[in-house]
Amino acid sequence: MARILVIDDQKDVRAMICMVLRVNRFEVGEAGGAAAGLKLFEESAFDAAVVDIFLADGNGFDVIARMRDAVPDLPVVVISGVASLNAASDATAASSVVCLQKPFRPKDLIRAVESAQGLVRQSSVAEAVV
Repeated sequence: MARILVIDDQKDVRAMICMVLRVNRFEVGEAGGAAAGLKLFEESAFDAAVVDIFLADGNGFDVIARMRDAVPDLPVVVISGVASLNAASDATAASSVVCLQKPFRPKDLIRAVESAQGLVRQSSVAEAVV
């Protein structure tokens, strides 16, 4: 069973994300902010992460960078309530993240997690071929 870390400072959004992931047979760790998320990430192994860009105590991109320092091929779904994720998508394209705009449907979340995992698999295959 894949373990996913969910970092979002909006308690209701985080609860919904965790519920959807658990119903879809993922094991979930959750944190309400950048510091708590990084602490949990350091204490336990995760197979993927869902990270809000705008956190009350930090920047989601900084959180992702720190997690990827430890686990370079970590699959990541970036979420945000910002009207346009195009800038975020462009800024993180090199980091192989999947962007998902709030509000989203449960099936969109699951597709995003699967896509993020697929990006990592594709990246690993490409490195093996080179």
